[in-house]
Amino acid sequence: MGTLKQIAQKYARPKRLNDFIAYGGVAAAIETVSGNIYTGISIDTACSMGCCAEHSAVAEMLKNGESQIRSIVAVDENGNAFPPCGRCRELISQLAKENLQTTIEVKNGIFKTLRELLPYDWKEGLEREW
Repeated sequence: MGTLKQIAQKYARPKRLNDFIAYGGVAAAIETVSGNIYTGISIDTACSMGCCAEHSAVAEMLKNGESQIRSIVAVDENGNAFPPCGRCRELISQLAKENLQTTIEVKNGIFKTLRELLPYDWKEGLEREW
């Protein structure tokens, strides 16, 4: 995951666009099960209409027709890893049930699966496929 982290860090460059929007304070990199890598940056707004770097990377991945994630990392400008928020965890889990096995660097050098971060997934046991 070292390379994935280095790729993400290239895009973690905080910038202030204006009084209402800052972006790039966090960057994420996703490696899909097919080996492709997609990146995204955070967009922070004054009225909570922004998006997380993980959401941005997921959008890029979906645009390219993929939904299964092997590993993901989000970093700040110093390359420090941190876990995805609850909204991002939920999005990743809804893309494909296999994503519960996604490896996530939650802190520098500490890795967990999405299942470990969502031990009581509300979708478990549902009749239909999400």
